[in-house]
Amino acid sequence: MRRFNTSSLGILQGSRVLFSDFADGGVMWTGQGPRESRFIVTFKEAFLEPPVVMVGLSMWDIDNMHNSRVDISAEAITPQGFHIVFKTWGDTRVARVRADWTAMGQVRGEDDWVLE
Repeated sequence: MRRFNTSSLGILQGSRVLFSDFADGGVMWTGQGPRESRFIVTFKEAFLEPPVVMVGLSMWDIDNMHNSRVDISAEAITPQGFHIVFKTWGDTRVARVRADWTAMGQVRGEDDWVLE
């Protein structure tokens, strides 16, 4: 369990179309074997430490003639942002994907002092 020792919890959310490979013959639509797509998310305001990040598929368009193989995760999480990583493999053909994410973590409170 992750515990936050703070009275100021920040929550950020976002949504991003990661790719639309059917439109231009991209590798997720035309390729075979292991494939990966990354998107860097930069938070509008930094957290005090790396937040907890949840990523999920909010839209996917996949060819129904092949197996559907999908792996989505958050990697390289820092107080400033993270990477959304989408992977597939085998003969899966992915036309497009949208991912939604939520980040939760400690932020500076309005009454916190900053000494420089």
